[in-house]
Formats: sequence, C-alpha cells, structure tokens
Amino acid sequence: MPVSERVEGWRHVTSSALVATRFHIDNPSAFAARLDVMPLGVAHITAMSYTNLFSIRTPRLIRRSDPEHYQMAFIRAGRQGIEQNRAHALVHPGELVLYDSSQPFEASCSGPAKASTIVLQFPKRLSPLPAAHVARLLAVPLPATGGIGRLLAQFMTTLTEDRVDYTPFDMQRLGRTAVDLTAAVLAHHLDDDAPSPASRADLLVLRILSFIEENLHRPDLDPAAIAAAHHISVRYLHRIFQQHHDTSVGAHLRTRRLDHCKRDLADLALEHVPIAAIAARWGFAQPADFSRAFRRETGLSPSEYRAAARARSI
Repeated sequence: MPVSERVEGWRHVTSSALVATRFHIDNPSAFAARLDVMPLGVAHITAMSYTNLFSIRTPRLIRRSDPEHYQMAFIRAGRQGIEQNRAHALVHPGELVLYDSSQPFEASCSGPAKASTIVLQFPKRLSPLPAAHVARLLAVPLPATGGIGRLLAQFMTTLTEDRVDYTPFDMQRLGRTAVDLTAAVLAHHLDDDAPSPASRADLLVLRILSFIEENLHRPDLDPAAIAAAHHISVRYLHRIFQQHHDTSVGAHLRTRRLDHCKRDLADLALEHVPIAAIAARWGFAQPADFSRAFRRETGLSPSEYRAAARARSI
C-alpha cells in the first residue's frame, strides 16, 4: 500500500481479522506490516509482523463490536508490552500471552527490528475452564520453550508456515485441536483445583460446542441434529450438557444465536442489512419468532436495540 495509506489500512485489516483497536504510530512514514489469516473452523490463526506501534482497545470499541474471543499470542520476535485486567507484562520471544476481547487492553511494540506474532483466536464459550480462572492468566507471560507451552507454540507455527491445502474438514479438526491445546496450557498454569480439560466428557462437550458454533446458521440445528452428528442419544446429550455447561442445549442455542444477532445489530458497518436478514443469518427462520425471543432476552425490539446502539456510537 502507499505509505500514506498504511496506518489506516492496518487499522482496517486488524479490525477485520482480530478486534477493533486504536493505533498510535510515532513515525507513520516508516511503518511497515504484514498479516496472514488462516481459518480453522470456529477458530482462526493470524501471523503478523509490524514495526513500532501502540494500540488500545477501549470500552467504547468493545461496546461497538465484541466477538467474545480469547486470543493466545505467541511472540516470535520483538519485545511487546501488554496491559489487561490490572496486569502488566513485557513479553519476550519464546513466550505466550493471553488476551480477552471483552476487556480493554493496551499493547505496544518498540525496538529496532520488526515484531513477529502468531495469534490464535476462538470463542470464549469453547473453553472448558471457568472464565474467572482464565482471567488470572490475562496479560501474564507463559513460557513456550518447553513442555505443553512448546507443543502449542510449535502447532501454531507449523500451521502458519505450512502451505498445505487443508480441506474444510481438516480445518475444523485443526481448530478443535488448537482449542484443546490452549485449554491444556491454561489448565497447566492454573491452580490444582481448576477443572482439567482432558476428560473424555469435557472434550466431547468441547466438540459439541464447536459444532454448534459452526452450524448456528442452520434453522434445523436442534438437539436431535446435534446428537446425531456426534453419534450419541439426545438423552445423553442433554445430560452431559447440563453437567458440564450448566444450561440446556436449547437455551445455549438460543443464547448464542441472539448473541450474534445483537453483535450484528450493534455493528455500524451492517446497519444497511435488514433485521430479517441478520436473524436468518443466525438460524432464525421466522422473523416473528426472532422478535419475540429478542425482546425476552433484551427487553427491546431488534429495531430499538439497533437504534440504541447507533445512538451510543455517536
């Protein structure tokens, strides 16, 4: 891109691939960066390199657009500062660090050479670990030179360096593996009383949650379809889901669909998209059913919610 357009181009591409942030760059004329994205089913992995910058994710940006994701970053080159959840750290090459898209953060990179980072991003709901436990590791450097941290870092690096044409099914499986490995790394660094993600039932629920996220657009997605896709009975699906996710399958489906609808209705870039189209995009086949469910959830009609989100952004 022309030098004069690079900073704005970087803001736009990182907002699309990761999360929206504001940037401050001391020397825009010398700024250089590159970003490559690889989809992995519900997750995706991003390889980036960039010169010195300072970025901030504000509460206002979070209100405007929040994918509700965890981001696990592997630092390959450059020293990078991160502050989130009242923690502040300087992360060095060979270390991992976790972000939460739903909380404000500040990040910086400075030094004579380009920084290089690989970021794995996935929905927080796919993590089998309690959010309160995971929050203790936000903005905390985690070693990736040995043990399970090294395994995750190698997995992320291999995915970004391989130029293999993975099939869509390969990508879905690789995404689930990436989430499992991340959960294992986090569990390793948490207290002993944190639940382990390694049990068979936990991993089955993790796969089910991943399958739901991938198929929310299907109007026919219901407990019977989910159970059939995982070769289990509907009764067993309800039992393990209640035990491990503390809600019903139907309630989880409805909540996730409404969460996506709320996010899209609040997104100013989608204000030209009809409400019915947004509802259909997330599996609500009947507009009247969507409107009733949305009002029960938020206390507002979809049009009122969209108008209120627009007013907040002004």
